[in-house]
Amino acid sequence: MRYRKFGRTGWQVSEIGYGMWGMAGWTASDDAQSATSLDLAVEKGVTFFDTAWGYGEGHSEKLLGDLVRRHPSKKLYTASKIPPKNFKWPAKPEYSYEQSYPIAHIMEYTEKTLKNLRLEQLDLMQFHTWDDGWSNRDEWQRAIEDLKTSGKIAAMGISMNRWEPENGIEALKTGKIDAVQVIYNIFDQAPEDVLFPLCDDLNIGVIARVPFDEGTLTGNITKETTFPEEDWRSTYFVPENLNSSVAHADALRPLIPEGMDMAEMALRFILENDSVGTVIPGMRKQRNVLANTATSDGIDLSPGLVRELKKHRWDRTPTAWSQ
Repeated sequence: MRYRKFGRTGWQVSEIGYGMWGMAGWTASDDAQSATSLDLAVEKGVTFFDTAWGYGEGHSEKLLGDLVRRHPSKKLYTASKIPPKNFKWPAKPEYSYEQSYPIAHIMEYTEKTLKNLRLEQLDLMQFHTWDDGWSNRDEWQRAIEDLKTSGKIAAMGISMNRWEPENGIEALKTGKIDAVQVIYNIFDQAPEDVLFPLCDDLNIGVIARVPFDEGTLTGNITKETTFPEEDWRSTYFVPENLNSSVAHADALRPLIPEGMDMAEMALRFILENDSVGTVIPGMRKQRNVLANTATSDGIDLSPGLVRELKKHRWDRTPTAWSQ
């Protein structure tokens, strides 16, 4: 495993982190399987784990807390997220600040997260949604200062809304935000335009999420794929999204190098970008842990392949189903 400096925090975090959404709220989530996969990730050198209260109403956070206690001799960086008070994802301009992150709500859910983790301090807390219209409010800035002063969190971040990588730029400029989490993959390259250069300038840590475009960049989803009604992907992969996503993924197949699959190529593309501190694929099964951590070997994609992959940028705008 290779490690990267995580912005101004100075942390050296594994460049392959662990996204824990799939361990609560997705079909076939299984705690025993999750624990085995998490332990294997630690064995393979993963040190950054990202969860949220919204992942099973704290269930995923509890799994992370258990993991930390199973490995007391290793520094595992814990990251979680405060849900908006109205529990609506993503944030929309019409949602007021008071509906989303009033101070009392920030404090309440930080305490809930710490209780779920059974820890005295969380390394990174994040706002799970954001709208830049809230950036000039001093309430959330004071809340961050209080949480840091009291030792409840070490750093604060923002998780950017899907396909809105610049809806948070003003918040970053306040100097109160230490990290940003954003969708970045072969299709979603827009963070390179404005967000990443600003993060480089301000020394803000970058977490790249959704590296496989919710599954299409693994190459395993087809136009015939369906999901159970209780699985959130059943509302995300509506026909108009499923068909176009699969078509875009299929266009990549001729570019996959010999001995590599689409998922590996997708991860390696992200690791080519030095602005990224860590990428957080979901890894429910041991085989996923082994495959994803194996990409952290310092071997670059060829410059020619990177140029070709850049041509597959797919700019999208939020819709009723994009969540």
